[in-house]
Amino acid sequence: MKKHICLIHAGGTIGMVKGEKGYYPKEGYLETILDGIADLKSDDMPLVDFYEMSPLLDSSDMAVDDWNRIGLEVAKRYDSYDGFVILHGTDTMAYTSSALSFMLENLTKPVILTGSQIPLCEIRSDGRDNLITSLLIAGSGKINEVCLYFGGRLLRGNRATKMSADGLLAFDSPNCPRLAEAGISIRYLPFTSKEESNLPFSLCKLESVPIGVLKIFPGISFPIFDTLMTEKLKGIVLETFGAGNIPGEGHTLLPIIKKAFSAGSIVTVCSQCPQGTVTLGAYATSSPLVSAGAVSGYDMTTEASVAKLYYLFSKGYSSEKIKELMETDLCGELTK
Repeated sequence: MKKHICLIHAGGTIGMVKGEKGYYPKEGYLETILDGIADLKSDDMPLVDFYEMSPLLDSSDMAVDDWNRIGLEVAKRYDSYDGFVILHGTDTMAYTSSALSFMLENLTKPVILTGSQIPLCEIRSDGRDNLITSLLIAGSGKINEVCLYFGGRLLRGNRATKMSADGLLAFDSPNCPRLAEAGISIRYLPFTSKEESNLPFSLCKLESVPIGVLKIFPGISFPIFDTLMTEKLKGIVLETFGAGNIPGEGHTLLPIIKKAFSAGSIVTVCSQCPQGTVTLGAYATSSPLVSAGAVSGYDMTTEASVAKLYYLFSKGYSSEKIKELMETDLCGELTK
């Protein structure tokens, strides 16, 4: 029996048209384009129902409320379909795929995000292959988690990051093996599956709590960030050098982190390097971060770290519990 897949159009380049001010998402347009793609009607394709969200968004406009809208559309249809493909813009696709990996609790079906660098209305669009292959993967029954498919690569959703602004191989997962590669055939690779749960599927809607990202750079003046570290700021992702290092003058940062933690904020240390892991204490320049109350993000992407903070605060956990869980693998987002 053919699998039944729900195709959800959230917006992004794949369904855009060219206007006077550039490309923009046009409601009702993509479905007419899809009707003209003969391959979507092939006997080898799963059954597909199309749903278009409103309003459609350029992904740079995506926010927490929009993640909730997408999650709700999946949850409403969860029992009616074997899997889901979500069309999304590339700029924040890795953020959305990370967020959904936490929000869609006890997921036992594929949810695959994809899109394109070139709109389907253009002759060289990469969207056609990304869409068709995503639907085939969703209908294969081989993957049951949130994934991101792009340019022949199937990636774990909370491990993906955008690597190129204009290349067709736009995404990769530097700290996690690809789940599949699509060439002449779709080749599924050995990977560690997320732990299966006997609990029923549920949706955890995210609260839009104040979260910030601070990138360390040579010559940074930490005191100017002191006024930001109030009880209103719930979480911050600190993008440090290498394995978690900060400049030697970073002693001025430590009281700020202590102040943030005492106010209930969580400071998570990630690396600016796309590949590798944070090892707090490996160098003298990182060990003070631990005593100040910061936690290690290990090899999590910034996208996953931000999404995970939103998720854990939305669950209503205490600061100590969130610190513990930020360093715990919940759904394949980190390697400890």
